[in-house]
Amino acid sequence: MSKLNGKVALVTGGSSGIGLATAQAFVNEGAFVYITGRREDELAKARKQLGDKVATVQGDIADFDALDRLYAKIGSEKGHLDIIVANAAFVELQPLAAATPEHFDKTFNTNARGTYFTVAKALPLLRDGSSIVLVSSGMNVKGYPAYGAYAATKAAIRSFSRTWAHELKDRGIRVNTLSPGVIETPIIEVQFPDKEQADGARTMFRNMTPMGRMGRPEEMAAAILFLASNDSSYSTGIDLVADGGITSL
Repeated sequence: MSKLNGKVALVTGGSSGIGLATAQAFVNEGAFVYITGRREDELAKARKQLGDKVATVQGDIADFDALDRLYAKIGSEKGHLDIIVANAAFVELQPLAAATPEHFDKTFNTNARGTYFTVAKALPLLRDGSSIVLVSSGMNVKGYPAYGAYAATKAAIRSFSRTWAHELKDRGIRVNTLSPGVIETPIIEVQFPDKEQADGARTMFRNMTPMGRMGRPEEMAAAILFLASNDSSYSTGIDLVADGGITSL
């Protein structure tokens, strides 16, 4: 039997990268999946790729109205949720000396506040025994220049999973974190729009990773599937690190 047969899942930031790979893995395992994203064109491409076991909802997790529309749609169509993968995130490089309130606020409003209320607003729809997976980052324990605000939001997400695992245990809802390393996704070009810079960044990331390569979205999807399914039935509040050894070796 498929691991997620009959389950209803939500994957935020599901139109590309880790989110898209996760949605595909969930569909393959029998789930019906809602995916969200800011760009309608990317959602349309994802919908075409994933097929009829997927519904797309355009919106920004930093926007309360968008979250309300999302959950109203899920509630009217399915009536419940079994899995949430809070994956949507914003990253922008900015060193402390060049910091702006706009950069700080956008980073925290999306990654920390957006993740917080993605889960909080879903609670009425979540069935007892559900699984919540928060996508953090290995940067929650590292100190790379220019990633100060981003890394802090990812540390907040790691903290959320501990608190929520305790708060929701009486409902049998498990809350766990995935902390990826550097993954080959479009987020590389977001950070380094110049091709030469992007290629140089990839070389740097490979060299700093003990396994000698960047991770693949499908590898992160497999880890998220583990946390979302009964394969991890005795795990809650954990941080599953999948980073090629970069934070451990």
